[in-house]
Amino acid sequence: MQIATQLGIFLENRPGTLAKVCNELAKAKINILAMSVSDTVDHAVIRLVVDETAKAMHILGERGLIVIEREVIIANIPNKPGILGKVADVLSRAKVNIEYAYCTADSALNTGTLILRVSNARKGLSALKKMKQL
Repeated sequence: MQIATQLGIFLENRPGTLAKVCNELAKAKINILAMSVSDTVDHAVIRLVVDETAKAMHILGERGLIVIEREVIIANIPNKPGILGKVADVLSRAKVNIEYAYCTADSALNTGTLILRVSNARKGLSALKKMKQL
């Protein structure tokens, strides 16, 4: 479990824009570790965790993209029913608000990965580290 930097990128909501970003990062040998895409009528918000944040920021900024850095918590969690509710309960009791989250798990594996944007990453991380199930 750790705090990482996530990049929020605002893109036009049209075919090819996400491909262009991913290809630019690939050319620079930057690996995308996690991604979430949210769309609106005229733009999309792409959230990325990459292995070389500063390099990615530089490349995307040079391309004229608006990029915002945010701290997120990345946690490997058990892949079983109820764990997300327990995570939310722990953060609630610590008075840490979940602003958004995204996760993935393969049904054949025992763990999944959860990414949380919370109101206070350090306080949230501390609370989650005390969970016996994690």
